[in-house]
Amino acid sequence: MRSSKPILLVDDDSVDAMTVKRALKELRLTNPLVRKIDGEEALEYLRGEGNDLPCLILLDLNMPKMNGIEFLRVVKTDRSLKKIPVVVLTASEQESDKIDSFALSVAGYMAKPTDYKKFVETIKMIDLYWTLSELPSGD
Repeated sequence: MRSSKPILLVDDDSVDAMTVKRALKELRLTNPLVRKIDGEEALEYLRGEGNDLPCLILLDLNMPKMNGIEFLRVVKTDRSLKKIPVVVLTASEQESDKIDSFALSVAGYMAKPTDYKKFVETIKMIDLYWTLSELPSGD
């Protein structure tokens, strides 16, 4: 990532979170990784005073309390949060989840690979895209 802002990972699965952390380290990405286990926790973090807004949100869909789609509905209608890019990184390959995610303006939808090397490649592609992508100034 070009930014030094944190990456927010919203995922209740500890193994997947560890895999993301390991992949970021392997790719030498220095952005801090902030992990929240559901949409409610993530919203608390995003709205918390003094918390640095992330440059990117990696979002799982299947979570307790507030799932990914419910989280997106809130974030994408909040003026202060809606510009944060969200990439869905999930095990769900249901067409309805893809449709709902893109209807809520996600930047991308990626199935979590079960193979670690493929997982690292997926994270690498996300990083490359957001390193090359032109964002409005001040964001």
